[in-house]
Amino acid sequence: MKDYRKLILHKLKASGKKPVSFKELVKAFRKGNFDFDRFAETVDKMKKKGEIVEGRLGFTLGNGGKLKKCRVTRLHKSFGFVKNVDTNEEIFIPGKLLMGAMPGDIVMVQIRPSKGESPEGEVVSIEEENFSRFSGEIVSEFGQLKIMPDVISKYALDFVNPLGLELHEGDKAVALITKRGERHSEHRCEIVTCLGSSLKADACALSIVAAAGLSPIFPPEVIDEARRTSAAGISAGEKEGRLDLRELPIFTIDGADTKDIDDAVSVQENEDGYLLGVHIADVSHYVKPKSALDNEAFQRGTSVYYANRVIPMLPAELSNGICSLNPQEDRLAFSCLCQLDKSGDIKSYKFTKSVIRSRVKGVYSEINDIFDGFVSREMAEKYKEVIDQLPVMKKLAEILGKKRIARGAPQIETSESALMFDEENVCVGVGEYQRGFAQEMIEDFMLTANECAARFGLENELPFVYRVHEPPSAEKIEGLKEMLAGLNIVYVLGDDPKPKQLAEILEISKGTDAEKIVNNAVLRSMSKAKYDTEPIGHYGLVLEDYAHFTSPIRRYPDLSIHRIMSAFLEGMSAEECRSRFNKFVYAAADRSTETELTAMQTERACDDCYKAEYMTGHIDECFEGVITSVTDFGMFVELDNTCEGLIHVDNLPEGYYESDGMMQLKNFSTGTVYRVGQRIAIKVLGANVNSGKVDFVLADN
Repeated sequence: MKDYRKLILHKLKASGKKPVSFKELVKAFRKGNFDFDRFAETVDKMKKKGEIVEGRLGFTLGNGGKLKKCRVTRLHKSFGFVKNVDTNEEIFIPGKLLMGAMPGDIVMVQIRPSKGESPEGEVVSIEEENFSRFSGEIVSEFGQLKIMPDVISKYALDFVNPLGLELHEGDKAVALITKRGERHSEHRCEIVTCLGSSLKADACALSIVAAAGLSPIFPPEVIDEARRTSAAGISAGEKEGRLDLRELPIFTIDGADTKDIDDAVSVQENEDGYLLGVHIADVSHYVKPKSALDNEAFQRGTSVYYANRVIPMLPAELSNGICSLNPQEDRLAFSCLCQLDKSGDIKSYKFTKSVIRSRVKGVYSEINDIFDGFVSREMAEKYKEVIDQLPVMKKLAEILGKKRIARGAPQIETSESALMFDEENVCVGVGEYQRGFAQEMIEDFMLTANECAARFGLENELPFVYRVHEPPSAEKIEGLKEMLAGLNIVYVLGDDPKPKQLAEILEISKGTDAEKIVNNAVLRSMSKAKYDTEPIGHYGLVLEDYAHFTSPIRRYPDLSIHRIMSAFLEGMSAEECRSRFNKFVYAAADRSTETELTAMQTERACDDCYKAEYMTGHIDECFEGVITSVTDFGMFVELDNTCEGLIHVDNLPEGYYESDGMMQLKNFSTGTVYRVGQRIAIKVLGANVNSGKVDFVLADN
C-alpha cells in the first residue's frame, strides 16, 4: 500500500518553493495501484495538520504547526486581521494571503514567520462564508462604471445592476458579492443600494452601516410583536406582586435628546449610610425567550449610536415607549436596592421586580447647573419633586468617586467628539464633548448596581454573562514603557503592572503637553473588555465582580442576565437555571462581544466621515494640534476640536525622513525632529468625506 503522505512530502520538498497543483500530484502518483479517495483524504489531513499549505497555485510545505481556526475580523485595502476562535489571539494576514476572505468568514490559518510585533499567518482555506456585502464609491475607468471598495480591495470591481438603479460617478453604493474569486479583486458583485453622493457624510455613513450588516429597519414580524406588546400597556395583574416604589422620588438623568431611557435613580441617607436605588426598565418582562423580538435583539446585540442617529437594538415602540422610563408614567422596573456604608462600601443589596413612576426627565447639563448653584425659576419648578435629593446624591457620588480613585482605577480621559448639524444634517461643528459631575455621578451609581448584579450571579451560582477585562499583555506593556521613556516620563511598571501604577502615570502627565498622548498610550496598552461566562474580574475598574445590568434596552448582555435573575427570583432553582441557561449564556457572551466590536468600528468610521465633511469647509485655514503618532510616511495630528489629519512626508520641507516607529520623525537632511506630543500649527490641505481622511500641511508651508 502506497504511503501517500511520504510521497507528497518528498514531491513538495523536491519542488522547493514552487507550488505543486493537486492535478500534478495526482498525475505523479496515479501509476500502479492508485486509491484516489485515500489520496484525497491524506491531502486533507496533511492540510489540517499544517504539514502542507494550499495556495492559489498549489501546495507547498508547511511549517509543521497545526492550522488555526479563525474568524476574519477586519479588512483594509491591502491586509486584514483574523482572530483565533479558541484563544482570541489576533493574527495579521497580508492581503495577498487572505484568499479573498470577507469579515465574519471562518477560515483555517497557517502561522508564518512574522515581520512585525503581531503574529502573522496565511489563510489556507475558507470553511464558512459569512459576509457578502461591502460599501464603495462608483468610479469611471475608461468610460466604464465600476465600484471601488472602501476597504476590501485597492482595485475597482466590475458589477452588474439588476435593479436598474440610476448610478453616477461619485455615488456611494452597497454591493453584494455574487461570486467569489481567490482574491478580493476577483470577486464579482451586484449593486443593491445607491445612497447618494460620496461628498455627503450622510450617504457615506449609511453605506458604512449597510456594509456592516446593520439596519434601522426591523422585520415586519418584529415590528408587529413590538406594537402589540406596547399597545397592551401595563395591566393591574402585571403590577401585582411587585414592590411598589411609586411614592419614592425616583427620576432619570440623561442627555437632552435621549429617548430610550432605561435607568432611574433614588438615594436616601440613613443612619447606616446611604440606600442607593438603581431602577432599570424591566425589558425581559416584554422580550420573551425565542420570540421574534428576542431573536432580533440577539442578532443586533447592541444599539449603535453615530453622529445624531441611533440604530436601536429594540424597536422604538419598546425602546422609546413601554420600556422607556418616561416621566409621570407607571413603569415596570427591575430595581437594585443597595445599602452602602458611610465610606461607600456595599453592605447589602436586594434585587426585586418593582413598579416605579419617574418624577422628571433630568438632563445632565441642567443637573450640573444646579450643582454649580445656577438654579433658575424654571429649573426649580421642573425639579421641585426631586431637588431635595440632589445634595444627598452629590455627597454619595463624591464618596464613590474618591473610592474608585483610591482603589487605583486608571482615570483615562479620552477625546470624545461632539458633532453639530444644520437643518440639512450637514456637520457644521466639531468639538470635544464635555463631561460634568452629573455624568460621573450616574456612572458611579450604575457601576455599583453592576457590581451587585455580578455578586448576585456568583453568590447564587447562576449561569451568567460577566463583563470582564484582562490585564495588559507583556508586549503592550513593553510598548507603553518605550513610549513613556521617549516622553521622558518617570514611571514604575513591573512585568505585571497593577492598575494603580497606570493611574499614577496618568496623574503625573496631567496638565502637561503629553497628557493626551499618555492617555492614548495607556488606553492602547489595555486589553479589550469583553463578555464572558467566567467572572475573571475587571482590571480597568479594579473590581473582582462586574456585569452589565443597567442598559437592557440597548445591550443584549444586560437583557440576558435580567432574564436569568428574574427566573431565579421567581422560584427557579440554581440547578434548573444552569440546565436551562448554560448554553444560552455562552452564545449571548460571544455574540455580545462580536456585535460590540462591530458597533465601535461602525461608530468611529461614521464619525470620521462627518468630521471630514466639517473640515471641507475649512480648507486653507490654520489650526493648532498635537502630534499623536509618527510613521515613515508622515505624522498624524489631532486638533483641539478632536479632528485628526495626516501630514504626509511629501508635504513636509524637503529632505530625507525616517521614523523610529514610535516617538519621532526626523529630517536627516536638516536635523529637524517632529516628536509625539509636540504642539504644532497646521493648515488644512484637503478632506475626503468618502474615506473620512483629512490632510494637513505645516502652517508655514
